[in-house]
Amino acid sequence: MPGTNGRGSPVVYFNARIVDPASGTDIKGALVTEGGTIRDFGPALFKDALPFDCERIDCGGKVLAPGLVDMRVQLREPGEEHKETIQTAADAASAGGVTAMVCLPNTDPVIDDVSGVEFIARRAREVRATKVFCYAAATQGLEGKELAEMGLLAEMGALGFTDGPRALGEAQVMRRALSYSRAFDALILQHPEEPSLAKGGAMNEGETSMRLGLPGIPALAETMMIERDLRLLELTGARLHIMHVSTAEGVEAIRRAKARGLRVTCDTAPPYFTLTETDIGDYRTFCKVSPPLRTGRDREAVIAGLADGTIDAIASDHAPQDQEAKRVPFAQAENGVVGLETLLPLSLALHHRHKMPLLDVLKKLTSAPAAILRLPLGRIAKGAPADLVLFDPDRPWIVDAKRFRSKSKNSPFDEMPVQGLVLRTVVAGRTLFEARTA
Repeated sequence: MPGTNGRGSPVVYFNARIVDPASGTDIKGALVTEGGTIRDFGPALFKDALPFDCERIDCGGKVLAPGLVDMRVQLREPGEEHKETIQTAADAASAGGVTAMVCLPNTDPVIDDVSGVEFIARRAREVRATKVFCYAAATQGLEGKELAEMGLLAEMGALGFTDGPRALGEAQVMRRALSYSRAFDALILQHPEEPSLAKGGAMNEGETSMRLGLPGIPALAETMMIERDLRLLELTGARLHIMHVSTAEGVEAIRRAKARGLRVTCDTAPPYFTLTETDIGDYRTFCKVSPPLRTGRDREAVIAGLADGTIDAIASDHAPQDQEAKRVPFAQAENGVVGLETLLPLSLALHHRHKMPLLDVLKKLTSAPAAILRLPLGRIAKGAPADLVLFDPDRPWIVDAKRFRSKSKNSPFDEMPVQGLVLRTVVAGRTLFEARTA
């Protein structure tokens, strides 16, 4: 049952396809956990007989991989608990195979001081489920003016600094943030959208926005911000992570920067390699995201960027909204979709459509984000945390948002057929989720 398999007797997962993207491992064998860590694994482990003094779990030949590390989640607690709480987000994460997640600082109050970081850490300990980390605000109150106390916040456990869904629009502020962060090698994360070009926009600028009569946000808003920040990065020598890249030109700019040796990483999210602006259809507000859904050309460029390594990671971009925020005219609707419970199957579509090998897809969800954040997670190794996901990569199912464990149900993927079903999620050796169909 979920919540068992704690720190008592060892647990043996046998008849498993053990996949570890960090080491390139893809073998049939067994794995044993004890005391919250991985004790051993391999193809010859318990080959002759299973021990009796342990719990035994038959994996049925399915994939046993590191738990997913989701590097961008909006938890809504504190301040908007009617949309999501740390508990409901943790429940959703467990159902999606996510064993660690990092929340943005755009809560109420904003996570821009020590008390905010301590609150997230305390609530995560109380929930005792998915591992929860946080970013702190780059500027006080997310106002884009005065820098937050980055050094102190980093000491308290903030994994990076960002103004979340708001771009650091002032070039001088961004330069100071990068320069200051270099002193303690902290990570600056940027929402890549030039604010004055995006102001008042509701969707991607182009023929579709003209047809729908909606104000557009040009793809140039993303490219300009990325190009500017890359110049500032070159000037300061800091570490920069560009969030949810969505345009062909943005991907190409980052590709060139990496070739020049700049310390830049980036991620994208399932909406940007699964949907396009045409999915908005007749003003579907569940398809309103920031940055907006782009063209088919942009989607293919994002997929190519994932395949060639330009885009380092895939994040859920989980942004729960209640019905009052979405059941309004498109231009007035809030941005965001829930994504924790669909992150794995939507990402696996890249494998099923022969765009990327399975190991490469899983790397974007596990060891790659963990490496960016410098977390000792996302890998299967002796002595590593026993954070695992068991899933059937080929099991088909239909997304049903009504059954989500997330408190909000704003998913554009509702009723979509997908492949890849989470069967079991384990954090620190404890089973937090077990599918009824397992």
